[in-house]
Amino acid sequence: MDIQKRYGVRTLILEIIVVIVGLIFLIPFYFLLVNSVKSFADILSNSAGLPQAYLWSNYAKAWTAIDFPTALKNSLIVTIVSNLLLVLISSMAAYQMVRHPSLFNRILFFVFVAAMVIPFQSIMLPLMEMASKYRLNNSIYGLIVSYLGFGAPLSVFLFHGFVKTVPLEIEQAARVDGSSRYGVFFRIVCPLMQPMFVTVIILNTLWIWNDYLLPSLILSSPELRTIPIATYSFFGQYTKQWDMALPALVLGITPIIIFFLFMQRYIIEGITSGSVKG
Repeated sequence: MDIQKRYGVRTLILEIIVVIVGLIFLIPFYFLLVNSVKSFADILSNSAGLPQAYLWSNYAKAWTAIDFPTALKNSLIVTIVSNLLLVLISSMAAYQMVRHPSLFNRILFFVFVAAMVIPFQSIMLPLMEMASKYRLNNSIYGLIVSYLGFGAPLSVFLFHGFVKTVPLEIEQAARVDGSSRYGVFFRIVCPLMQPMFVTVIILNTLWIWNDYLLPSLILSSPELRTIPIATYSFFGQYTKQWDMALPALVLGITPIIIFFLFMQRYIIEGITSGSVKG
């Protein structure tokens, strides 16, 4: 009985600690949501308190000021297309490297790993020169190609480690049954790699959706702006429109929060299915 009480008290303490830590992580969201419905003067004078008057019109003004539907469309196109291409190309490349461990494939894998540690700032100028040379600047297509180049190293690295855990006997059995090489990959290997697909998509979505630096280098036309670029337009050299920027930030993070709530189910399914041996 004493042992049960001891474990019960320990569990209660751990739950209280988890709740406190969770509330601490929610503090930035409190400041964001509360200040998004304040006037500019109220934000400067009382940023931590509740609004004196709830100005829901801030959202309508921010929506119009940044042309949010266009920015949302651009961000969705870039994020979705980049993710699909990264998942497809990186998984196939990693599968080829693991199942055919030639000298060339080993060297290529080490090149991908080495590319992960190259600072982005060191290749900004060569990137702009290449983008201008191949007419990739100021286009959604050029931004997607850039994300493929910068996102492939980490994606290939993650898929490479996961492919090693896929039993080779399953693939051999499928080949004996007459399945082609591509059939084995898409029908056998891809379903087994679903947890890693989810992981790579989440990591790349979080990076691409919130990225500011790369779109600011590639895109220049206002109609091609993604959400981070459009939101930054409220911050000038001498003025900072916090009453417009904060509602725009709320609008920008809402789709990504919905995405994570939707993907949470697949993350849990991947973990539980991977924990069962059959």
